[in-house]
Amino acid sequence: MTRPSFDLAAHCAAWMATYCKEQKRKGFVIGVSGGVDSAVASTLAAMTGLPTMCITMPIEQARPEIQRARAHLAWLARKFPNVEIHEMDLGQEFDGLARTFRAHVPRGRVQLALVNTKSRLRLAAMYFCATTLDRLVVGTGNKVEHSGVGFFAKYGDGGMDLCPLQDLRKSEVVALGRKLGISRAILRAAPTDGLWPDGRTDEDQIGASYPELEWAMDLRENEVDSRGLKLTARQREVLRLYDKRHADNQHKIAAPPACPLPQGISWPS
Repeated sequence: MTRPSFDLAAHCAAWMATYCKEQKRKGFVIGVSGGVDSAVASTLAAMTGLPTMCITMPIEQARPEIQRARAHLAWLARKFPNVEIHEMDLGQEFDGLARTFRAHVPRGRVQLALVNTKSRLRLAAMYFCATTLDRLVVGTGNKVEHSGVGFFAKYGDGGMDLCPLQDLRKSEVVALGRKLGISRAILRAAPTDGLWPDGRTDEDQIGASYPELEWAMDLRENEVDSRGLKLTARQREVLRLYDKRHADNQHKIAAPPACPLPQGISWPS
């Protein structure tokens, strides 16, 4: 029996449009970094037919990433009349924040804190636009980042109103991008968060590639006992990296906890 074809892009775009209307908003705002996740998510937003503001926000970003983002924005504007594109350079604003922050906390994990500040500054810019235009902010993260290893900045690129790619693995996002006609330059580019001036990749930061992380995620989600498997030294290392990040980043992956109150508590009068 032949399985019916399923148009994932149309399904995601329809879901986004329905959700936007249910929330009584007028459209979307999304940041475009030059990577495949934001390219696919922005294209899905454009496919809804609703007003879609696509912004690239370079802050000390590697030149090839900026060029890919600009090319994708131009492609979207030509293809979808409901898309408006903007480039918002936040470098000067970031420099001012960095000086102020470092004056108070000059030591410790300063470099990582500043990288996360870039992501949070971008989110602030998107929410300014979204609030002003009565729109929703679209997230661009995939399942491996969000549910697997927690590879995102809390209240930075992890902040959003909806996320159409959150149940898709990176390989599935790439496959969807190929069907959507996303440029080869973006599809072939090494995944990066676009936050490091030296252009370091996600693999540089995590220590494992997305195919490796998807393999580890499949084992853990299917509750496979890895002790009974004949694993190579590399596979054992990938599992170790995956498990450590999954555990260490639960404060990002899970919803913030609330302090439970005991039943029958007596409130002071």
